[in-house]
Amino acid sequence: MDPQLIRSTFAIVERRAEHAVTFFYSHLFWHNPAVRELFPPDMVPQRDRLFAALTHVVTHLEDPALAGYLGHLGRDHRKFLASPALYAAVGESLIAAFAHAAGSAWTIEAEKAWTEAYGLVADLMLAGADEASGTGEPAWWDADVVRHERYGDSLAVLTLRPRQPFPYAAGQYVSVSSLRVPRVWRTYSLANAPRPDGTLDLHVSRIPGGAMSTALVGETGPGEVLRLSAPGGGLAARPPSGGPRTYICGGTGWAPVKALLEAAAESEPELEGRLFVVARAKDHLYGRPDAEALKERLPGLNVTYITAAPGRRRDQATERLLQALRACEQWPAHDVYLAGPPGFLTEVVEALEDLGTDPDRIHHDTLPSVGRFTARPSSAAERLLGPPQLHWHDPDARAPRED
Repeated sequence: MDPQLIRSTFAIVERRAEHAVTFFYSHLFWHNPAVRELFPPDMVPQRDRLFAALTHVVTHLEDPALAGYLGHLGRDHRKFLASPALYAAVGESLIAAFAHAAGSAWTIEAEKAWTEAYGLVADLMLAGADEASGTGEPAWWDADVVRHERYGDSLAVLTLRPRQPFPYAAGQYVSVSSLRVPRVWRTYSLANAPRPDGTLDLHVSRIPGGAMSTALVGETGPGEVLRLSAPGGGLAARPPSGGPRTYICGGTGWAPVKALLEAAAESEPELEGRLFVVARAKDHLYGRPDAEALKERLPGLNVTYITAAPGRRRDQATERLLQALRACEQWPAHDVYLAGPPGFLTEVVEALEDLGTDPDRIHHDTLPSVGRFTARPSSAAERLLGPPQLHWHDPDARAPRED
């Protein structure tokens, strides 16, 4: 396998990303008609997820952590009923799509490198799936909805009770499926530390056009059954360093931060730290009562609520947050836990590093956005004729977690 050749070929394919992914699924379904039933009717989010996963693999080819990432991905893909035959079919279609999109840059050497790379990816994913199956872990968990609370028109907190023990750590996320939206899985953070009764909470923000979030916020009620995938994510608390901690959340990024603080209240009640809760308006601070209750359990926690001024643009809340962070001191001594939409994460991480925070002590998940991607223009002329779409920050959008 030649990592440099793979990256150079991928850079060419990336310029025609949407075309390449559309070709891939057309090829896959044409040659394997039965496979189409495994996928949702709306393929746009699926296309974006595929290319995001490919990008991650290509950019981390020489990273020792890639094997763990692929093992977890294989473990997770059992919920899609992925078989060795499906992996083989996907590999054949992927090579065909890349050959088509790369044009004259697709050489015998490039095909050999990509075939070897995909073989390694498939082997690691299948090994992860086999390992999980060997431990008796189910492909998914059925969970009963026991409570559904609405906060305005666009937010709901669902309490679920899995029918089997569901092990997870505070700060992790889970993929959710509902019979109301067949074959669709969307990812949400678990909003509480593990409880003795086994129940867990999800904070769901309704996304315009999002079938799953609309169903969960406006249609799902107690007594219904949802499916949960194996938990994952990189936000789970690290071993206590003994130093101060900062927690920052935007919108429903409050969910994993709340879970982390609940866990800290149980194991580290002496914790010294600060919490910044960001929302686009005061009436979107749905988590304030829980934050105040946690502050009582953690006397050393300083809590700051930040919103935009009435009538001002919603990204003003982020600007106010950055001002508040600059007014704080001792950033090199802090571990930082951060949750929110991708744009929010990018802005805050850059500000924290500028303030002297050690990048290795800034913890957040890196889930990709799942909206329709825009193919990268391949020339200055294309950029002039079709400039890239601008992405505005919406603290309540939860882009990494929903469609």
